Amino acid sequence: MRTAAPSRRPLGAVVLAWVLLAPAAPAGAHGAEPHLAAPPEAASPEPTPPFEPTPPFGPAPLFEPPPPGSYELPPIATVRNHLLLDERGLPARFPALERGQVAVVSFVYGSCPSGCPLALATLQRLDRDLAGREGLAPRVRLVTVSFDPGRDAPARMAEIRQHLAPRGRWSFLTGRDDAGLAPVLDDYGQRVMRQVDPHGANTGVLDHVLKVYLVDDWLRIRNVYSVGLMDARLILNDIQTVLAD
Repeated sequence: MRTAAPSRRPLGAVVLAWVLLAPAAPAGAHGAEPHLAAPPEAASPEPTPPFEPTPPFGPAPLFEPPPPGSYELPPIATVRNHLLLDERGLPARFPALERGQVAVVSFVYGSCPSGCPLALATLQRLDRDLAGREGLAPRVRLVTVSFDPGRDAPARMAEIRQHLAPRGRWSFLTGRDDAGLAPVLDDYGQRVMRQVDPHGANTGVLDHVLKVYLVDDWLRIRNVYSVGLMDARLILNDIQTVLAD
């Protein structure tokens, strides 16, 4: 595949953006799609302290990714199509892939204290790299899904989008509520648990393993990235490897 040279830009802006977005007062394939009801009015969030991440969010790369096409990425699992809400509050198909496309899917929440900013910084770097590759960019969708729909309403996802300023196809989605989002999290194997204090009160912190997924046009997961592999260079090479299948 012939591609143009990637554009490299610093990611310090995403750190500031994520801090600014933290709430001041706290915090098989191609199956049928379910009906999605209109979102209820957003409830007032419970107070939680704003998070203040300290960079760097992850270790420096410890390896040089292998060249695209020099390895294989066998399918890991198959997921389904779902309906979520976009940043305008409108129903949105997820992951909404056409033939010859792939999606890079990240699950985050807006008051996350550490891992989620790393995922967003990685996707922002990937978005910048893809912007310089005219033949590749239209074949890649970046999708960020909040697993905290009670606090991350569509308007909140719109704020995140505005601060990250995507240059390509990067969707910011949320669920109507926890129950509506549960099938999506189950499908992807993204487990989430709400922390409670000794009295059983919700702390606003969600326990989860940081995961970013590469999904092909048959809705097959081809790779899963966590902290040790959260490298935009590796994801970009994996995208090209999968698209060359």
